[in-house]
Amino acid sequence: MPEYMYEALDKGGKHFKGVISAPNEDVIIEKLRGMGYYPLKVQAQKKKATEVDLFALPGIRNIAHRIRLKHIVVFTRQLATLIDAGLPILRSLYILEEQVESVIFKEKIKQIAKDIEGGSSLSEALAKHPKVFDKLYVNMVRAGEIGGVIEAILNKIAEFLEKRQALRGKIRSAMMYPVTVLVLATIIVTFILLKIIPKFQEIFSSLGAEHLPKLTEILIQASWIISHRAYYVIAGVIVLILIYKKINSTRGGRYVFDSIKLKLPVFGDLFLKNSIVRFAGTLATLITSGVPILQALDIVRESSGNEVIARCMEKVYQSVKDGETIHEPLRQAKIFPPLVYHMVAVGEETGAIDHMLNKVAEAYEREVEDTVNALASILEPLMIVCLGALVGFIVIALYLPLFTIPKILGKEQ
Repeated sequence: MPEYMYEALDKGGKHFKGVISAPNEDVIIEKLRGMGYYPLKVQAQKKKATEVDLFALPGIRNIAHRIRLKHIVVFTRQLATLIDAGLPILRSLYILEEQVESVIFKEKIKQIAKDIEGGSSLSEALAKHPKVFDKLYVNMVRAGEIGGVIEAILNKIAEFLEKRQALRGKIRSAMMYPVTVLVLATIIVTFILLKIIPKFQEIFSSLGAEHLPKLTEILIQASWIISHRAYYVIAGVIVLILIYKKINSTRGGRYVFDSIKLKLPVFGDLFLKNSIVRFAGTLATLITSGVPILQALDIVRESSGNEVIARCMEKVYQSVKDGETIHEPLRQAKIFPPLVYHMVAVGEETGAIDHMLNKVAEAYEREVEDTVNALASILEPLMIVCLGALVGFIVIALYLPLFTIPKILGKEQ
């Protein structure tokens, strides 16, 4: 997108200038006027002939400028601050557009501003970009518009997203070391199988060792498969991934895989606790923001991230719709720990369901952190032992023939 240098005056007559990216000059002028400024001069900046904008290429552009959760958090927090300071939503959006790093996000904000200029509300404009602003975000903003507390709701959304981002960051940082070790180990073992093992095989063959020990034969066979049948291995992996994606694209398939995930040793407990944090935190935030309970449950179902939890939320939705309780379907599902549905029951009895759900989310958020830290501390020595066993297997498999080769040479003499 071309860049334009502009000069303008504000309402106080102060002169200033800057650079804005836009499709054409008319857009710049319209934008400046929407911000309450009087444009004096708009001029396109010329690029050097040798300058190549690699980030303008579609593939690189989508990777380099993809919208991250942190971008949405910062945008939400700043929008709340500007509105709270008394600036109109439209002018606030134009100001934030200049500060956003992601080019794709800039375009989204620009489109939202245009929709608002066309008469749409903020929630209606946000709803046109579901991949950036999900139903949770849009419905909370709509509740804020109805209640006239949009800045307070935006702050609440930012706090909720910050908690989600922090929890996700802790899980990623804890898993970084094991994943790095696993990747490096895979690269090293692949190198050994491709480069080292064939050399040893040539040595064994030249010395006349035709009948090798079983471990050595397994290692040589693995090396041969990797070096001569790599395409088949890769094709097999791709086929398995495609089959998994195809099955996982259906509700029944997702239910099966998500059920298996929840039953995995150690990791299943982590997945369940993370789902509880997501369910309780999201529902509490929606109820506190003034979103109707049935609509809130429907949003929680869609954003649960787990089909087993989603089906449970459908039963909860139907229960509330029929005038019954939330905690009873949670108890009957036999997925959630007793603490969850007991605290929800207390919240329903006392009329403080959102407060109790927040307590549940906070409690299980701490448990997720403890589980992740414990898992990371267990995985590190476990991976060292596994790598040691793998290296030991390779060394033993390579050295075993050395005990039989002297016998073969002795017979030849």
